Amino acid sequence: MIPKVRITRRGLGAVILATGVGLLMTAVLPREVSSDLFAARDPGVRTGPAGAGGMYTYGLTDIEQQMFGLGQDQFKEVQSVQGTIPDTELGLGPRFNMDSCAGCHAQPDVGGTSPAVNPQVDVANKELATNVIPFFITQNGPVREARFKFKPNGAPDGGVHALFTITGRTDAPGCAILQPDFRAAAASQNLIFRIPTPVFGAGLIEAIDDDTILANMRANRLLKLYLGVNGRPNTSGNDGTITRFGWKAQNKSLELFSAEAYNVEQGVTNDVFPQERDEEPACRFNTTPENTAHFDATNPLDIPSDVVKFAVFMRFLAPPTPVPDNPSIVLGRTLFTAVGCALCHTPTLHTGKKVATGALQDTGVNLLSDLLLHNMGPGLADGISQGDARGDEFRTAPLWGLGQRIFFLHDGRTSDLRAAIQAHASPGDLRTPPSEANQVIAIFNQLPEFYKQSILNFLRGL
Repeated sequence: MIPKVRITRRGLGAVILATGVGLLMTAVLPREVSSDLFAARDPGVRTGPAGAGGMYTYGLTDIEQQMFGLGQDQFKEVQSVQGTIPDTELGLGPRFNMDSCAGCHAQPDVGGTSPAVNPQVDVANKELATNVIPFFITQNGPVREARFKFKPNGAPDGGVHALFTITGRTDAPGCAILQPDFRAAAASQNLIFRIPTPVFGAGLIEAIDDDTILANMRANRLLKLYLGVNGRPNTSGNDGTITRFGWKAQNKSLELFSAEAYNVEQGVTNDVFPQERDEEPACRFNTTPENTAHFDATNPLDIPSDVVKFAVFMRFLAPPTPVPDNPSIVLGRTLFTAVGCALCHTPTLHTGKKVATGALQDTGVNLLSDLLLHNMGPGLADGISQGDARGDEFRTAPLWGLGQRIFFLHDGRTSDLRAAIQAHASPGDLRTPPSEANQVIAIFNQLPEFYKQSILNFLRGL
């Protein structure tokens, strides 16, 4: 349950004044508010153009534009075990979750997140594979990866346990390995899920200086203290710099993000992750790493490995375009800041002034995230530690493009935006402190339904 935190009109006014929108007290929050005639609700996935999936068009060189196209093609490439299936490339398995990047990152266009129809249902038995579709994978549910919190000996796990194997596939003769026992893991409360994160505008996120993230963390300290908001960065264990990609901001760069996903999600070994995740001899059909730089290429643009091409595609992938403003969206944006949501979902950060890709330097990034870790309480805690992130911490999810997302939160547990907002709040228990969002959600809950609706409309317009 959401804590019963009572914020008086005077207290709410103090919060609003502190965020620099004191005029809202008279312009938006009148002295007398009539009874609500309706309950605010999620408008749903907005229709119209995707507004995402295209190339960043501001100042890329001809070579950069060509590399974006090559990377996009590779992002869509389907993997098979030995590359003997028409229109595929070798490397799939022995364990995998999907056979292409674009299969998972599809909504509302290539580079996005989980689509309306889950492609994992079809890939499970592709090429006569004998996989049993796990109980948590459904036709109309989100694309998911599964992680176990603990190993059989009780030690922390946290790693991805791939849903499928290549057992039975026509291009994997003789391979016979078993899928994980997901039902047993669920019965022992050892099973958690993650859904794909969108990668739109990822190059701009990569180009934000650490100092910018830290300065934003220190901004509005008194207000954050008043509302119980405490963000901190996840950092690299090697050089101490800020990591920023993934649900727990566990990956440093787009190249590392790409290489890990290639190996973990598709089972393709590469220059960064050169070993198979399952080394059963009967299931090894290719030399490793299966994908590396193509030194025999006649065209210099074909020399980079798939991992590099994936990273280039994401680096030059344009951020989502929001819908044009209307009065409800304008009001919702103001209220979003007024109630405190923007203390974590920072509307705009800026890229550095010394960025190798000139098109990405010294520009605003309207991501609506501080890229920091925040404690979300036991309601969202997954018990998985990654880098400095504890089991109850998550990176503030960038909200740009949210208007066309179908599934919300790290595990895709809801398709209702209002339910996702409410899930940010949860009281603490004996093991986990309360969510940092509790006070902000309490303020949101006390808004008249009309104003809640404006916030939902603003978010669905992103």
